[in-house]
Amino acid sequence: MSRTFQEMEKMYEEVVKRFNKIELRAWNAEGAMIELSKQVGELAKQVMIKERYYALEGEVPDVDERLGNEMADVVAQVMRLADFYKIDLEKAFIEAREDEDRYLKSRGV
Repeated sequence: MSRTFQEMEKMYEEVVKRFNKIELRAWNAEGAMIELSKQVGELAKQVMIKERYYALEGEVPDVDERLGNEMADVVAQVMRLADFYKIDLEKAFIEAREDEDRYLKSRGV
């Protein structure tokens, strides 16, 4: 079930179009940023559960699945912000990694 980054972006674009039909108002950057913050909080909660910071009884079912789902939700909201600001996220990701590579090489690693 491997997909390209562009295919994942297109998939989420279609999901956003469908959500736009039922949301109370159009989302702008502020709405996407608030949702991103919420999703990061949900991810943090699942990490806390996974790492046993919470005193929960027994094993928590599907914690790994929920971790993956929350990570995917965070990525989706970053995609939404990139779309709003017309940023080619794939290109930005590659350029940022190339910048890191140059920096690390300059430090001898």
